Amino acid sequence: MEEPSFSGLFTPGELITDDPMWMRGHGTYTGQDRKTYSSVAGKLQRVNKLLTVKQLNGRYDPLVGDHIVGRITEVGNRKWSVELGATQDASLQLGSVNLPGGVLRRKSDDDELNMREFLKEGDLLNAEVQMVYQDGGCALHTRSLRYGKLRNGMLCTVPPNLILRQVTQSHDLEGGVEAIIGANGYIWLRQSQGQKPEQQTTRKANGLNRLEQDSDAALIFKDTNDEISIQTRQTISRYYNCIQALADCEMMIFGSRLREIYEASLVYADAAELLKIEVKQDLCRQLK
Repeated sequence: MEEPSFSGLFTPGELITDDPMWMRGHGTYTGQDRKTYSSVAGKLQRVNKLLTVKQLNGRYDPLVGDHIVGRITEVGNRKWSVELGATQDASLQLGSVNLPGGVLRRKSDDDELNMREFLKEGDLLNAEVQMVYQDGGCALHTRSLRYGKLRNGMLCTVPPNLILRQVTQSHDLEGGVEAIIGANGYIWLRQSQGQKPEQQTTRKANGLNRLEQDSDAALIFKDTNDEISIQTRQTISRYYNCIQALADCEMMIFGSRLREIYEASLVYADAAELLKIEVKQDLCRQLK
């Protein structure tokens, strides 16, 4: 019997193994000859006796703990629906949101009536995947001041398979720009959210519980952008073009790589030059 190969790529319809001891997972199917075949193009993965094929390019497959960036599509009964590039929208329960006044505050009927004052259709936010359901849906939460409504920036989308999952998905970059790299392929580039030294000292001393009840919680749902300088706007545009260059060259995207390609792009004074195919390829060749 043929043993499955865990190196290389599989194409749709390609034989994985004819050994019945292996269990079928996502991206596989059993033919009439009881052999296991690949149903997508991707790499074979194994967990004990379970075989799955991770497709190279497709919709986002949520995992618990993922830091994502999404868009509100609907305000429902004590929950929001969030589009994040998966097979279906995620749900964000009212009880899973850190409202002004502290995370431990009980959610009242007034909070339900005022849900659109916190998040409304079209708003962008970053959140964490709290639970994944069997049908592919997931539940989110924003029970931290590092999550919430996104302002002062622009959205860049890339295939989710190009995102390298790291412990920290928020990165302070050169030029006063912060990048929130969602595991779902949505990247938010915004003006860096600087803190005064005395604020940082207070937060470290008080710890997470005190942080959640800080008065800054009201800023999570602020609906207007701050004034952004022309120079910062140009820097954000340069990072956007750098990310598109990495995506076009099918290179993995993470914080240190964004810094590298940004520094390499500075030889081009005009950020619009980064839109040229030959320039994209040249920048990607310079990366480690």
